[in-house]
Amino acid sequence: MIIFYQILFVFSKFGLNYVYLKKHIPFLLICTMFFSASVFSQAEFNKATINTLDVGTYASISHKVGFYNDHKKTEVDSFWKHQQFSFADNYLKTIKSRLNLVEHYSYLKIWVSNEKKIADTLIFYAGSILKSVEIFEIDSSKTALKSIALNNNPIDFIQLIFNATSSKEILVKLKFAKCGANELSPHFIRKNNVEFFKKNLYNKKSNINTFSLVLSGLLVMMILFTATNYILSKKKEFLYYCLYTITVFGIVFFNAALYKHSEYFSVLFWEYLDFCFLLIGSIFYIEFGRRFLNTKKNYSRADKLFRVEQLFLLLIFIIFSFIYFWGNSVKLEVLIENIVKALLLGFGVFIIVLALTQKERLIKYLAIGNGLSILFWIVSLTLILKNVPVSSIYNSAFVYYEVGLVTALIAFLFGLTYKNRQEIIETTKREEALKLEATKQKYETEIAVYKAQQEERNRISADMHDDLGAGMTSIRLYSELAKNKLADKDLTELNKISSSADELLGKMNAIIWSMVSSNDTLENMIAYLRSYAIEYFEDTAIKCTIHLPEQIPEATVSGFIRRNVFLVVKEALNNILKHANATEVTLTLQAEGKIVKVFIQDNGKGIDLNNLRQFSNGLKNMKKRMDDVDFDFKIENNNGTLITLVREIKD
Repeated sequence: MIIFYQILFVFSKFGLNYVYLKKHIPFLLICTMFFSASVFSQAEFNKATINTLDVGTYASISHKVGFYNDHKKTEVDSFWKHQQFSFADNYLKTIKSRLNLVEHYSYLKIWVSNEKKIADTLIFYAGSILKSVEIFEIDSSKTALKSIALNNNPIDFIQLIFNATSSKEILVKLKFAKCGANELSPHFIRKNNVEFFKKNLYNKKSNINTFSLVLSGLLVMMILFTATNYILSKKKEFLYYCLYTITVFGIVFFNAALYKHSEYFSVLFWEYLDFCFLLIGSIFYIEFGRRFLNTKKNYSRADKLFRVEQLFLLLIFIIFSFIYFWGNSVKLEVLIENIVKALLLGFGVFIIVLALTQKERLIKYLAIGNGLSILFWIVSLTLILKNVPVSSIYNSAFVYYEVGLVTALIAFLFGLTYKNRQEIIETTKREEALKLEATKQKYETEIAVYKAQQEERNRISADMHDDLGAGMTSIRLYSELAKNKLADKDLTELNKISSSADELLGKMNAIIWSMVSSNDTLENMIAYLRSYAIEYFEDTAIKCTIHLPEQIPEATVSGFIRRNVFLVVKEALNNILKHANATEVTLTLQAEGKIVKVFIQDNGKGIDLNNLRQFSNGLKNMKKRMDDVDFDFKIENNNGTLITLVREIKD
């Protein structure tokens, strides 16, 4: 109404009388309301002044800040006077793509007044994640700009000083980083409360960041596990899996650690390294898949396709690096990223289809990993498209993206472990087969040598029996004939010849018996000892009794053992006949399992263990022979002399 009366006053000054004005009041009132609304709207924006007194700990100023996105790419000195700014709040409500913030410079116009009688200092925060910030002061005539701050460190917290009882109009030139986490959120902060503001800012997604850091720890364990396996086994699939896991770790860890930060490395990571990790990791992942599935041998066509894809990703990496460092097209970079993501999605689908058409178990691990990652990525994409506000890990798109990566890695790790276990089993089987073959060849060689030795023993024994036996028999026969012809003469020498020939023939028969391989049984040894003992005492006054087991177990007894046992028994019987003054002797042979026991018992005067000079050498020889064939040898007085021989037959 005040404006309305001012208009009436103006009109009267131009000679319009009251009657005319009264007649046209309705028209003038409508015009006045329209005009006043326009003037008020313009004035509302122009008068959105921020008083430093209103800033407590910190204050959001987006509702009082003018915003303009320079999609026309004009020079700052020429456009700021003419372009229409809108409130930042309104822009943030209508923005459809963050590319609008990324691709062009954005400008903020701020009106600040300090009613204090002393200078006031505030910290200005424009948002995250920023590549550059430049602040200009508009002079009082609104005709010139004065740069008062450029890329302070940190870049997103800039100190501004406002003189006492003064007003200042500020123009802020912003360049946002190409990142899904960037945000326009202008604030004024008291200098002493910056750390408190940072704490609240960075902890908005503390649960999400904590979850990401836990996943990072899990990835570190996978890296160490696969690196250790590669060092031990030198298998390339462990190496490429390890390298792929390192790139995934870089994506997950730095996304959590650099959240909302605007330092140089943060911007470099969000704009360049994040995508490079994805590219390089994908190259390692495809190489891991080739080694894991041995596609060169098992899937030759797929192997060629994978190699082409690796080369394409490497070319994309070079092109993207060139555009980032020497080009200036955000849309082209985003297009490249989308192409790569679509390509990787296609690769995952191809693996799943391949697994469905193959019976190979290894490829199913890759299919499960890719299937899980695609499932979680679909959930992540749905949350992004629906613009769901992030309040916890359950509605965070990035959390589902991370979970997709890690679940795929876990599935791959299970597959890698399974493959390694199978290879170890196969290697062990091959080694055991080689050892078995070597042992078999060794045994065959030993058997061949043994057979050759047995054949040689049989040949020698046959030759001895045929040649020496016949010769000794002839000597004995001729000596007996000579004795008959010369019966009336003393033929002591002929008697000795005949006796020696007879004794030598017996010894030779014993040697032949021990050499013939067909006699290498426990049953044969027992039978031979029995036969010899009976024949030995046949023409003497000593009664010989033999006790044999009812069943003799089957056991191999080598000729060396048989010969030594025979010689000991022979020596014992000889001592009984010559020195014991015995009338009876009992030879007991026992066989329990493979335990052989030989007891030689006489009823003579017994052995004087304190005076063994008479036949001490014989006893020593008997003891030595038994030691050579691992027999326990014992001699004792027990109603005469008792000799015990005991051994487990192992041959």
